[in-house]
Amino acid sequence: MDKTLLIAKIKDGTVIDHISPGKSFKVLSILNIDSSIGYTVTVAVHVPSKKMGFKDIVKIEGRFLEKEELDRISLAAPNAAISIIRNYEITEKFHVEIPEEITGIIDCPNQNCISNAREPVKPRFLVRSKNPLSLKCYYCERLINENEILQNL
Repeated sequence: MDKTLLIAKIKDGTVIDHISPGKSFKVLSILNIDSSIGYTVTVAVHVPSKKMGFKDIVKIEGRFLEKEELDRISLAAPNAAISIIRNYEITEKFHVEIPEEITGIIDCPNQNCISNAREPVKPRFLVRSKNPLSLKCYYCERLINENEILQNL
C-alpha cells in the first residue's frame, strides 16, 4: 500500500513549508486568512518530515507575500521555507530570515513605553537571540520572549 501524502499542486502562488507543528494556524492569522478569502488555501498539519519529525505546510493559490508578511512569519516560524510557484513550477525558493531589527510589526508589552503613547513612534525591537527568540524594545529596553512575541503577532 502506497503511503504517500498527496497535497494538490498550485498553479501560481506561495508555499510555506517547514513550519513547526501547530504553527500553521498562526501563519494563517498573520496573513489574515480566514473563511472570507477569495482564493484557495491548503493547510497540512502535523505532516511527517525527515528533517523535523513533523511539520505544517500552507499553500496559497494566487497570492504572493510581501516582505513585512515574511518578516512576521519569520517570528512565528523561523525555519519556514518559501517557494514561489508560477505555472506549477517552483521559480524561487528561500528560507525566511529573522531581521536584526523589527519595526512596526509587534507592539511593546510595556504599557509605559513611548511606543504605546500617543507619540508618532513605531514600535521598534532589536533581536537579542534567534534561538530561543528574544527581542529588546529599542525605547524602554524591555525584553520579550517567544511566547509574548507570538501573542503580539
